[in-house]
Amino acid sequence: MGIDVELHSARPTRSWKKSRATFLRGSYGHGDALADALGALHCLGVPGRLTAVDLYGDTVMNEQDAEVALAEVPGLRERCADERQRAALDDLASVLKECVSTAGSYVWFAGD
Repeated sequence: MGIDVELHSARPTRSWKKSRATFLRGSYGHGDALADALGALHCLGVPGRLTAVDLYGDTVMNEQDAEVALAEVPGLRERCADERQRAALDDLASVLKECVSTAGSYVWFAGD
């Protein structure tokens, strides 16, 4: 199980092929670690926007949601079990920061 993360200039369509028109950047190297980190935090009952990401489906965040999620990263990072999960959250934080600073953008979490 893994989660791919993409930044889009506008709300992405549900069709992967059509969504390429709004694609800005992706994060694919930490998918399993990100799913492990978010899943473990969810099981522990940690509240927040990031722990609400659907590990098996799609979750889309606008720039306001991304700002809330970005503020959660430092606390979640401290609870991670290993360095690969911390690296996954660091990579996610860079995507979230870019979303926050890009008007009208969205972050698309594509779960397995």
